[in-house]
Amino acid sequence: MLKRFIVLFTAVALMITLAACTGITPLPVPQTSEPVIEETSGGKEASGSVMLYSSLKEAQLDAIKTGFMSKYPGIKMDYYAAGTSKVATKLATEKQSGQIACDVVWVGDPSNYITFKEQGILEAYESPEASKIDTAFRDPDNYFVGARLVAMGFAYNTNTVTEENAPRVWNDLLKEEFRNQIVMTDPGESGTTFYLVAGMMSSDKYGVDFFKKLKEYGTELESGTTSTHTKVAANAYKVCIAVDYVTQTLEKDGSTIKFVYPDEDLIAISSPIALIKGSKNQENARLLYDFILSVEGQRILADNDCSPIRSDVIKEGALSIEQIIARSMAVDDAYIADHDSEILSEYDSIFK
Repeated sequence: MLKRFIVLFTAVALMITLAACTGITPLPVPQTSEPVIEETSGGKEASGSVMLYSSLKEAQLDAIKTGFMSKYPGIKMDYYAAGTSKVATKLATEKQSGQIACDVVWVGDPSNYITFKEQGILEAYESPEASKIDTAFRDPDNYFVGARLVAMGFAYNTNTVTEENAPRVWNDLLKEEFRNQIVMTDPGESGTTFYLVAGMMSSDKYGVDFFKKLKEYGTELESGTTSTHTKVAANAYKVCIAVDYVTQTLEKDGSTIKFVYPDEDLIAISSPIALIKGSKNQENARLLYDFILSVEGQRILADNDCSPIRSDVIKEGALSIEQIIARSMAVDDAYIADHDSEILSEYDSIFK
């Protein structure tokens, strides 16, 4: 990830230089106001604003926004929602311009945060709510902490695949009945899918050969996570490499699709949050950070098809934190951060 960000920062710098040479004035970076504490009859009440960049779905972010602003009516919360790669590009562009315009960042791939930390754009913060989260999902230096749990597994069309024949382990995708009937999201566009690909490619058990076999079996790519899942729901494919909450949302809405947690080597993604160093609204950012990690915030996520990362908040139909950890494959986030460009290049050489 570090190498990919260096290339990205260099490209952004070149763009800014060219703009200056041609007389084009770059767009101003949005400025947010400093947090204000107003005296009220009930004591001190927070006011001002806070900005979140995130790869969550807008419905989930709207729910968080509603809950947060109900608790802190004096604070205006805004968000920018896009895929992980677009959020990372936006951060890189703004950093090069001199001011990152968000206060909190929340994307899917944990290895991104190692790079963010190395780039010096994160603010360390020991949230009182972080102690309720397993140490496996917390940065030891308190620069980031997991804020939801994403499980990567399988989804199948319930009209064309029976529950008995649905994939249970990764090599089940290589059954003849699924030849030319598999779809997955392009990892160059999805942080969660990239994390899965990087973790499995780095594993002695699967490695590059597993993805070569997937390609031999006719696996196709889709550009967006939602599109991948809706193609299975629409019977364009029988199965896909899937995200739990995306599948479960479609299933709840009546689509003919169902999620399967792998019996082993489940890819668990902690989707961390972090504060941006030197942002305009540090106090309000801490309030939002704490709210997302709190029981109240995690219940909002659970009610909106996200798996909470706290063991004391349960989502109906989801595995417990302990079950997910027990089934999960170990993934070296630091290795992924250092080798992400090579991993993605090797993947692209197989599928593109």
